Amino acid sequence: MKKLLTMVAAGFVAMSLMATSASADAAKGQKIYSKKVKNLCGFNGAKFAAKHSQDEWEELYEEGKFAEEMGKLCPKGAKIFTSGKFKKYLKDLYDFAYEYANDSGNVPAC
Repeated sequence: MKKLLTMVAAGFVAMSLMATSASADAAKGQKIYSKKVKNLCGFNGAKFAAKHSQDEWEELYEEGKFAEEMGKLCPKGAKIFTSGKFKKYLKDLYDFAYEYANDSGNVPAC
């Protein structure tokens, strides 16, 4: 019985760790914005995220137009944002923009 409980507990821990590492994160998106996007845009993350409401950011992301919108907001980075190499950052950047949208009441530190 003790072995069974130990195995079940280990399974729950393993599953929770996998789910955490696979999900996107607003804090990670903020870090990516500060390091890779801020200089291309010329303004901080608060101004970037406040360009749209949460519903607008969500709609852009679901329609696959998030990278295109980033390019409109930051023309210097338009080609970079739509490139395949940058695609891995989009979910985290979306979570950042959604978390700090103009109707969220949250203000990022970058």
